[in-house]
Amino acid sequence: MAGRSFILQHALRHRTFPQSPGFYRRSFSSQSSSSSTTFRAAGYTILFTLSAGLFTAYYLDARSAIHRYVFTPVLRYAFDAETGHKLAVKVLRSGLAPRDIVGDDKSLLSQVFGQEITNPVGLAAGFDKDGEAIDGLFNLGFSWVEIGSVTLKPQPGNPKPRVFHLISDSALINRYGFPSQGATAVIPRLRARIPAFHDADANTTAALRPGSVLAINLGKNKTSAVESSEDFVTGVKTFGPYADVLVVNVSSPNTPGLRGLQNRELLEGLLTDVAKARDELEPSPITSRRPCLVLKIAPDLQESQIIEMAEVIRNSAIDGVIVSNTTITRPSSLIDPNKSEVGGLSGKPLKPYSLQALKTLRAQLPSSIPLIGCGGISSGADALEYARAGASLVQVYTSFGYDGVGTCRRIKDELVSLLKAEGKTWRGVVDEAVQTLSWKEPEPRQPNPLEPGDATIGKLIEEAEELERLLDRLAEKTE
Repeated sequence: MAGRSFILQHALRHRTFPQSPGFYRRSFSSQSSSSSTTFRAAGYTILFTLSAGLFTAYYLDARSAIHRYVFTPVLRYAFDAETGHKLAVKVLRSGLAPRDIVGDDKSLLSQVFGQEITNPVGLAAGFDKDGEAIDGLFNLGFSWVEIGSVTLKPQPGNPKPRVFHLISDSALINRYGFPSQGATAVIPRLRARIPAFHDADANTTAALRPGSVLAINLGKNKTSAVESSEDFVTGVKTFGPYADVLVVNVSSPNTPGLRGLQNRELLEGLLTDVAKARDELEPSPITSRRPCLVLKIAPDLQESQIIEMAEVIRNSAIDGVIVSNTTITRPSSLIDPNKSEVGGLSGKPLKPYSLQALKTLRAQLPSSIPLIGCGGISSGADALEYARAGASLVQVYTSFGYDGVGTCRRIKDELVSLLKAEGKTWRGVVDEAVQTLSWKEPEPRQPNPLEPGDATIGKLIEEAEELERLLDRLAEKTE
């Protein structure tokens, strides 16, 4: 007993106990299980991190199919058209939107108003009405982003609902009526984009990125006098320092009386007034230049009206024309139930009307006045068709809403394939079309050359006629 007591006291003192083989097996099994759990957790963490990274890279690439075939349709079917539009603007404003991560092919190089831009695909006015997502839109690969229409004073626009998808027709009808937060909301956003230390040079644009152009579309307040140019003149003075291009929008069908400004007398006065206001501006501190002025016209004008308008434009200081805005025409091909809604129709059904108006106008304007094609463009083939009709650039709108953030990149990729198949460049196609199709100053009528002896015969005839007159007067005196 004493011996056993001694052993127990010794074990307690040194914390050692005799252990059976089963104890060792249980201990090893526990340690092995713990290590296995740790490795498994680490594996899951790595897998999750890699998956999240890959999905983030996939999501942030505007070319990813998920944007066209999942996110955009969900947005379209889950919300009404206007709510979906606003959500898209918020995502692009947040900085978390996808991007076009591919550089533009050299065959897409374009030129407008003396500025070289990286590609000919721009975004039309109407998407970013208040200048909230300018950089998010440039990040999608557009070379020309046009915000607005912006009105001087805030206004709510027309009553809701006012935007309607025509999914069956790949089209849209809107009667927004220039909803705008006004100049006081937009100007601070434009100023906030300017770097603290900014040096302008010959290649600097208001887009603040190489090879891109920022345009601001000027709208007219609904409460302003219909025939007055004051809103546009003040708009030029207010937004001129922050834009490469100011667009004079006289073609929206959703503001009563606005399209009347396309009539000759009113248009002459308007273009004179806005050009004068632009020329009186100081060069922009951002670009060291004054902005270009562009007129945006409707596709519903008769040929005679376009010809008359072209004469006014030729005699003005307008730098270019966008052809065209939405149409009030309803083609018989429309099948969607929303086709009877009031407003401007855009999308694929607009293309024939815009393209014809552009062709008519191109034949009436000199090559020095570029045209920007807009209406129903959803593919590289559509863009190339406009180029062959004499458009220097193109703009998209409805196809962007339907096909999502990768629209610009898809059109550019298709264009590159088509151009390379023909061994051409965008600028080459445009230059050829513009030189061939543009209006040319009629040559002065030359008098018919005189044959030898004609001068002598003419002199004799004059003398004979003078002699006849003298004889007649002599006969009168004799009587």
